[in-house]
Amino acid sequence: MLKGTKLYSILFNKCPRCHEGEFFETDNPYDLKNFDKMHKHCSHCGEDFEREPGFYFGAMYISYALYVAMIVTSFVGFVILLNIDAIKLLYFLIPALILVMPVFFRLGRLVWANLFVKYKPQKNKAALE
Repeated sequence: MLKGTKLYSILFNKCPRCHEGEFFETDNPYDLKNFDKMHKHCSHCGEDFEREPGFYFGAMYISYALYVAMIVTSFVGFVILLNIDAIKLLYFLIPALILVMPVFFRLGRLVWANLFVKYKPQKNKAALE
């Protein structure tokens, strides 16, 4: 259903080029020893995930935007709409931000890669050889 969209690649940890191979080595972002480990190339189409030194520096801005969206949404929802004290919100928000760090790290990289790589399903490893 979503295959062929950038959203599919981002949500399901797939290669932005072919949507077949895995982007990160593990699907579990809470495998803390391996949550940041990426494959060097796509196992299906051969797309290079290590494009150039510093390529994923821009992914930090994406994850920063995700953090800001979470904080603003929480503030508006809890403090403004539900009249909960802002200090009490911090008791919930700070641990929540720490818990979502591996997810936002991976989402930032997947979004960043999808900004620069177009979906081409016909490209596969056999075509490269």
